[in-house]
Amino acid sequence: MSESKTHAIIISDLVKSFGERRALDGISLEVHRGELFCLLGPNGGGKSTLFRILATLSLPDSGTAKIAGHDVVSDAAAVRSRLGVVFQSPSLDGKLTILENLRCGGALYGLTGGELESRIIEATKALNLTDRLNDIVETLSGGLQRRAEIAKCLLIRPEVLLLDEPSTGLDPGARLDLWAALEKLRNEHNVTALCTTHLMEEAARADRVGIVSSGKLVALGTPDELTAAIGGDVISLGVSKETGADILAKLITSMTGIPATVVEGEVRIEHVEAYALAARLAGEFPKEITSLRIARPTLEDVFIARTGRLFADQDLEPDMNAPVKKKKH
Repeated sequence: MSESKTHAIIISDLVKSFGERRALDGISLEVHRGELFCLLGPNGGGKSTLFRILATLSLPDSGTAKIAGHDVVSDAAAVRSRLGVVFQSPSLDGKLTILENLRCGGALYGLTGGELESRIIEATKALNLTDRLNDIVETLSGGLQRRAEIAKCLLIRPEVLLLDEPSTGLDPGARLDLWAALEKLRNEHNVTALCTTHLMEEAARADRVGIVSSGKLVALGTPDELTAAIGGDVISLGVSKETGADILAKLITSMTGIPATVVEGEVRIEHVEAYALAARLAGEFPKEITSLRIARPTLEDVFIARTGRLFADQDLEPDMNAPVKKKKH
C-alpha cells in the first residue's frame, strides 16, 4: 500500500529560517489517515510556522511536506482542494446566522443549489448544529462558534483538517465539547485532523502527539507511550538557598546513583519507587529540602525530560508576512 493511502500528512526534513533565526530545524513526522494528531509546544516553538507551511501560506527553505499525497509547494492547488483550515482568528460574520455563513462559505467554494444545501445538512449534523442553524453567530458561545467554523470547512469534504489552537478563548466545558466533536468526526467520518496546541490536557486526548521545541521535534508517540517513557513518578524538590539546587542534585546522584537534574531552581528525579525514595531523601536532607512533591508523569514532564526546561513560552515566532531585516555592515 502506498504511503499516500496510509498517511494523510508526510513531513520530511522541513527547514524554515527568518534571518539568523531557524523557526523549523529539520522536522520530520507522519500523520496517519483517520488520526487525531496534536502538535504540542510552547508559544515560539515552531507550531505556527509549520501550520502555515502545511496550509500553503508560506514556503519552506528546504525539505518537503505532502498532504493527501500532494506537495504543498509544487501542487498547492490540489492540497487546498483537500484541506479544511480553522485559524485562531474567527472567519464567521457575527451578524449572520450559522446557515447564512455556511451558504456564503459554500458559494466561495463554488457550491450552489441542492448540492450546497445537502452538504450543509451533512456538516451541521456531524457537529450537532442542526437545531442552531438560524441562530445569529454573535449570540453563540465560543464553543458553538468554533463548531460552526469547522462545519464551514467540512463543506468541501476535506481529507485533512488543520486547526490552529482551536480551543483558544474557550472555557473548559466548551473545550470538552469541541474535542468531543473532533473525536466524532474521526470516528464516524474518518476525518484526519492535525491540531496545534500549548495545552497539555488537550494534547492528552489525541491519538498521537508530536512535541516541538525551538523548531525541533523532541518527542513523538501516543500520550501513554510518551509518559510511560519517563520511567516512574516524578519527584520535585525545593532547595534552601544555603545549599543550592546544583549542589543537592550532585549529592543525591552521588548517594543514590539515580540521575537528579535541576530545572528552574528545583531538583527533579524520576523513579519507579518515588515514594520510598522521597522518604529516604527527606530523612537524609531535612535541612536542604524545603518542599517535596510527587506526581504521576505528564506530557509536561516529557517536555522537561527532552529539553531540560519547563514548558514555558520561548521567543515568539516571527511574523511570516514581515520582511526579513538585513544586517547592517
